[in-house]
Amino acid sequence: MFAIARLSIRCSAVLLGLLLASPVMAQTDRLYPHGGEVVLGKIKSISKNGIVMTVSGKDQTFNAGTIEKVLFQGDPGELTQGREFAIDNQFDQAIAELKTVDASKLNREPQKADFAYYVMYCQAQQALSGNGDLRSAASAALGFIQQNTDSWHFYETAKLLGDLAVKLGSYDQASKYYGSLRSAPSTETKIESLYLNALVKLAQNKDSEAASDLQKIVGLGVQSSEGARLQTLAKAALAIATAKQGKGKEALEMVNELIAKLNPTDTETAAEIYNAQGASYVAMGDTEGALLAYLHTQLMFSTHPGPHSEALKQLAELWTKVGKPDRAAEARSELQQRYPGLGG
Repeated sequence: MFAIARLSIRCSAVLLGLLLASPVMAQTDRLYPHGGEVVLGKIKSISKNGIVMTVSGKDQTFNAGTIEKVLFQGDPGELTQGREFAIDNQFDQAIAELKTVDASKLNREPQKADFAYYVMYCQAQQALSGNGDLRSAASAALGFIQQNTDSWHFYETAKLLGDLAVKLGSYDQASKYYGSLRSAPSTETKIESLYLNALVKLAQNKDSEAASDLQKIVGLGVQSSEGARLQTLAKAALAIATAKQGKGKEALEMVNELIAKLNPTDTETAAEIYNAQGASYVAMGDTEGALLAYLHTQLMFSTHPGPHSEALKQLAELWTKVGKPDRAAEARSELQQRYPGLGG
């Protein structure tokens, strides 16, 4: 009887030792690449260019632009949930959840930086949609990047600073922040830098310069789904640049080609395409066509503040032009209620 008990204890001890020594038990952190399977391992180092993770005894490098999220061993549930809400663009819920995190119990520096990033990110996104103070958000983003120069969120924050600068009308600053993305290790981030700077030029009515940059993106041989998405966005922006130069028919042909190949799951890109269609019709003097295009964005893509608010602004003007002040007032009212800081 005692011999059996000793054997049972010995077997349990051996099994426990094997488990503790196994690679699975050593894998404490989880990294989620964009479009890839979760990677289990232990984070070895973090820099603005990405993360080195030890996986089954071997180091693997993940570039910053290829990482969707990281879950650190020891993350409190509130941080995990808040992070998920933020990634899902549910910023109110994210902030409510993150407010319950006890920051004093975050024992790892990467955890602390991740927590600070998502708090700052959600507040900035609210400000960009007209539901927060843009200058305060820009100050918080700049503070994060200064205090966390080795964060893998560095380039994401630089883009955020560019977005905030555009909303504030500080186009030179926006170009500077967007330009810094060219130093990122990810090819897609470099393409995004060129695309975003082209949008700044469009906002400044430098239409021919913007068109030239966008044409460069269109001509690239992209190798990834994200690269292809950026190329589609560049084509939509190129149509707007073309329309602004008085070539509405040519712009409309470009947009209709994009609509024919629309990815139904990428609703944000679809919204930008329909807004480009609206701009094309405006350039042609076709008010009815423009109304239908912008209405499509208003009704179908209301979850994307940028293109949705733009559509509402355009609709307010177009309804007035066709002598329907009630519909114009409805568009302005929705704009002011949904995006109070964006005017209308």
